[in-house]
Amino acid sequence: MNAKRKLFLVVVAAVEAATGLGLLLRPSVGFALLLGLEGAAVEAIFVGRVAGAALVAIGVASWMARKDELNPSLFGLLIGILIYNTAVSILLLYAVAALKIAGVMLWPTVVFHALLAVWGGLLLRDFPGETPLGSR
Repeated sequence: MNAKRKLFLVVVAAVEAATGLGLLLRPSVGFALLLGLEGAAVEAIFVGRVAGAALVAIGVASWMARKDELNPSLFGLLIGILIYNTAVSILLLYAVAALKIAGVMLWPTVVFHALLAVWGGLLLRDFPGETPLGSR
């Protein structure tokens, strides 16, 4: 197992699982820290918990794959993590620019997810002949 890939997957597992558990248990705290929102609607709380469950799943999948050698499933996981981190970075920038909402943790979260996207993208170079759409 590549040590850089293992470290990446452990970092993703720890951060996303912890964030997911936080959203499952107290989504309103996450909303306040990330977006500066207080008193979110019950529907938003529910969607926050759904997002929390998804983050726990990303964390568990990353943890389970941390010792994997190069294989198509690991490639797929890394592509999924790349898409997720890129999308989160863009969506949070949209929250600031268009929606004018931001909490104290928004900018650190944008930077963190952007760095994870770059790091994860660089790890994809380990897969010779693979593309997001399959083998070349």
